[in-house]
Amino acid sequence: MNEAGVNMTAAPGMRDLAHRLLDYEVIAGNTSDPSGFATIRVYEKLRQNLSAFAGVVAFEVLAFRALTQAKSEAPSLWPVQIAADGSLQGLGEYEPQIDMDKDLAEKLPAGDGGIVLIARLLGLLLIFLGEASTLSLLRNAWPGEAFDDRNSEQRRKA
Repeated sequence: MNEAGVNMTAAPGMRDLAHRLLDYEVIAGNTSDPSGFATIRVYEKLRQNLSAFAGVVAFEVLAFRALTQAKSEAPSLWPVQIAADGSLQGLGEYEPQIDMDKDLAEKLPAGDGGIVLIARLLGLLLIFLGEASTLSLLRNAWPGEAFDDRNSEQRRKA
């Protein structure tokens, strides 16, 4: 929390959802690198679906804000940028330019930057689009996946 009492980290629910989407893309992509390729695939699916819904500029603005917020939580994202078309540039291309202390490095395992970025983007989508539209966007991007936590819980109990 900052001095104003505002929580400056991604909401746990959004982190869990981001982690779930990245895990899904790791399995679907048959890769063991969740920090790079899976993050880009999740990001691109969100970009394509939201750009079709609200336009490229709207997505670019949300993505820029999400990245700005995520950089405070995951210093490995500092070299990452949002291009004019809303695409993600620099993820996994560079070594972190920040000399993190040992405690901070232990709190941010490899690949956590991607989770933080996607969680921030999902959080902004939820704020600006609302739950129904965000869930619809996710269902369009990942058909067949259960995104309603109530349904997910019922499936796990069954």
